[in-house]
Amino acid sequence: MKITVAATEADFDHAAASRIVDRICANPRAVIGLSTGRTTGNIHREVAAMHARTDFDISALTLFGLDEVTGVDREYAGACYKMLLTEIVAPLGIKENQFIMLPTRSADFEAACTTFTDELDRRGGIDLLMLGLGENGHLGFNQPGTPFGTGAWKTVMDPVLEARIRRETNTPEGEELGGVTLGIRDIMRARRIVLVAKGANKRDIVKQMLEAPVSEDIPATILRLHPDCEFLLDSESAAAIDIEKLRAL
Repeated sequence: MKITVAATEADFDHAAASRIVDRICANPRAVIGLSTGRTTGNIHREVAAMHARTDFDISALTLFGLDEVTGVDREYAGACYKMLLTEIVAPLGIKENQFIMLPTRSADFEAACTTFTDELDRRGGIDLLMLGLGENGHLGFNQPGTPFGTGAWKTVMDPVLEARIRRETNTPEGEELGGVTLGIRDIMRARRIVLVAKGANKRDIVKQMLEAPVSEDIPATILRLHPDCEFLLDSESAAAIDIEKLRAL
């Protein structure tokens, strides 16, 4: 099992950003998936800073988001599209046709999911997927109990997150909010995965992810079955695990 533990938050952000930059430099036509949230924002900004310093080729790169909030406008600050646009796409100068996302609104989300995954396949499939870790072990909007064989799909939203977004967007109770995401099956098809987790609040779920039986009850446990997955942690999130024992597995 490949586990990397960064000593400081700055080291963590730089290490994660380096995984993205290294893949771009190795394959300028790479298709790279990104996740949004408190863990990843500084990683994306560090990629942009590294590009400003070294000007590696991004002219044929494809960036995409793992998931998206539904029932909101794309320009809402909490939409995954807007976060990625602000944190990395615009700072890098990525062109519109190099940045693909699942929609926030659609009359047919099932068809939109198929179109999205077909486009990823057309571009050569996922070279690198950067994943965050939910405190209950979710990946994207794939909550505990999601079947491992699930493809891209429209999901329900965590009630706490839904309440916050509804408040921030003034969305009436009668209007549906939700999420749309690549499924576990799509995630496992990525050629390389880097799971990033930091903070003491992730300590318990990191331990479960790496030590509990592989189960749909904790979606992130399936990553241990991927042939090229790195678990990139900070010292706080890694505090409850026996790193050397796990590395030997």
